[in-house]
Amino acid sequence: MIPRYTLPEMENIWSEDNKYQIWLEIELLAAEAQAELGLFPKDKIQKARELAKVNAEKILVIEETTKHDVIAFLTNLEESIGDLSSYIHYGMTSSDVLDTAFSVQIKQAGELLKEKLIRLAEVLKDKAIAYKYQPAIGRSHGIHAEPITFGWKFALWYEETQRNLARLQNAIEDCSVGMISGAVGTYEHLSPFVEEYVCEKLGLKPEAISTQVIQRDHHSYFLSILAIIASTLEKIAIELRHLQRTEVLEVEENFSRGQKGSSAMPHKRNPISAENITGQARLIRGYASTAFENNALWHERDISHSSVERVIFPDATISLDYILNRTIKLVEFLNVYPENIERNLNLTNGLIFSQKILLYLTNKGIQRQKAYEMVQKSAMRTWEEKIPFSQTLRENSDLMELIDETELDKLFSFDEIFQSVDYVFKRLKIN
Repeated sequence: MIPRYTLPEMENIWSEDNKYQIWLEIELLAAEAQAELGLFPKDKIQKARELAKVNAEKILVIEETTKHDVIAFLTNLEESIGDLSSYIHYGMTSSDVLDTAFSVQIKQAGELLKEKLIRLAEVLKDKAIAYKYQPAIGRSHGIHAEPITFGWKFALWYEETQRNLARLQNAIEDCSVGMISGAVGTYEHLSPFVEEYVCEKLGLKPEAISTQVIQRDHHSYFLSILAIIASTLEKIAIELRHLQRTEVLEVEENFSRGQKGSSAMPHKRNPISAENITGQARLIRGYASTAFENNALWHERDISHSSVERVIFPDATISLDYILNRTIKLVEFLNVYPENIERNLNLTNGLIFSQKILLYLTNKGIQRQKAYEMVQKSAMRTWEEKIPFSQTLRENSDLMELIDETELDKLFSFDEIFQSVDYVFKRLKIN
């Protein structure tokens, strides 16, 4: 049996050694199934399993002559099992091996990505809890809007990561299908039992109907989900890049001892991890787009998809694994500067409370448009003269006829935000 993938490097899933070992297991399982049907002697198949081995380097050498990878593989296998090779690949076509093995590799890659997403969710949750009650400025159009808490950002990303986990699980299940149905998929020379047997042993489901290949909508769906996950990582990276700008500096990527930011300017500390994540996300989206092109094949099969998949699947999964690792470290070791968060929160001299004043007046029975104009008058004075909003409101005689100073002071608080945070965090099960 194929052991569960445990090596830390995603690249090993797509190695020639791993691929050929899966091919070998598929061939041996198919022979076992034939033996279960009474077509082959069971002792001969057991002997073949004991003797069978393949060598990636030798297969590649043979392929230089055969110009056919599966034939090269079978030729190398025959060197170890001799006459028992007559029981191997019986009634099968190359795609039975290729596509079923490909599904195993996709499943292996998906499970490894799931582990990384779970870890990302953990570090986002930790940051959400740590900064749950840290008031910060919320921005719309890049402009200061109303207060949020800093933990709200991480809670938002945590929940999106949870959705991505569910999406990835669905995509793994969708791609976990195998096919042992022979040329053009009609089982003419094979019993469907062989397919069922092999798939069960590999942890796959038999494809309900196939041609000579598993249909590529499975694969394009998987890569589209990788692209969505990458877009989430890019979202996180872009936000943190903005927050690291010198003028903002609410956060900063961890800058290790001995690290250099610029060959010319010794003072530079750049958001290089976040920029790497942003760039790789663009690449992964491109791979997803390419996968859609593979769904339309000629008749029962062609191989226009094959050369493409040899590039886009290893590259997309390796790239996403890489930026997941980068994002985990970026968030986990992020430097957060509460004093700068507070400075930015107060940058507009209290204008961020304008809607609270507006709603208070409307609750007093003031027509909304009139109330809006009264509050805006004070707000524009604060914008232009840099006078605290609380002062320009107090100096607005029309407005102060409707509100006393004690009530006004109460409106310049974060109480309602904190209550909302408690409610949403409880809904997200963040505690």
